[in-house]
Amino acid sequence: MGESMRDGWNQEELRAAVVAYLEMLDKQKHHRAFVKKHYYEALSTQFGRSAKAFEYRMQNISHVMALRGRDEWVTGLKPAQHVGANVIADIQAILDELESEKVLREVALQPYRVEPVGEKQPGVFLTDVRRFVRSGSVRERVLALADGRCDACDELAPFNGADDQPFLEIHHVRPLAQQGSDTVGNAVALCPNCHREVHHSKDALALVERLYRQIGRLVRE
Repeated sequence: MGESMRDGWNQEELRAAVVAYLEMLDKQKHHRAFVKKHYYEALSTQFGRSAKAFEYRMQNISHVMALRGRDEWVTGLKPAQHVGANVIADIQAILDELESEKVLREVALQPYRVEPVGEKQPGVFLTDVRRFVRSGSVRERVLALADGRCDACDELAPFNGADDQPFLEIHHVRPLAQQGSDTVGNAVALCPNCHREVHHSKDALALVERLYRQIGRLVRE
């Protein structure tokens, strides 16, 4: 899948919608309370689409779940069939990826009868990467404001970098790929752990909201 989805949804926001859907479905299966509207609103804040758009997209996900032979979906998200074949394929691929990751994690926890051999000479593949030009002055200002502490967890940087300065990473709260700006009002300094969390955690949306609450200079875009 490329960076831009065929109907205007890119990889990051569609994947976030699928992750949120699966989290709600898991809570539903285990009889844990949740509010669907809160998920739509958090996604809307992160990506700039309307909450209604995310609600309808999740109905598309229910449709894909039905196509996969699943006998249940998130209550209140009745399958919506009006979705292009290409988008169905994209959702299918993301579901396959997430479910494969879950299976691999579960297998990794099992005791091995035979240790995996691995690869002595791992294969190599090349990809085209698009990178954004970033402002050095914005980076330095955000690091200066952080004063050696992570903007998310408020802990000191875990180590000093090669420049002998506290090592923190710049994160754009609204991603540059989502037309976020490269400004002090959209950037924070994070420790490597929090930076990975905001990109990959199932609680990433909650962390984004916490950053907006904690850091007064941030502007929702």
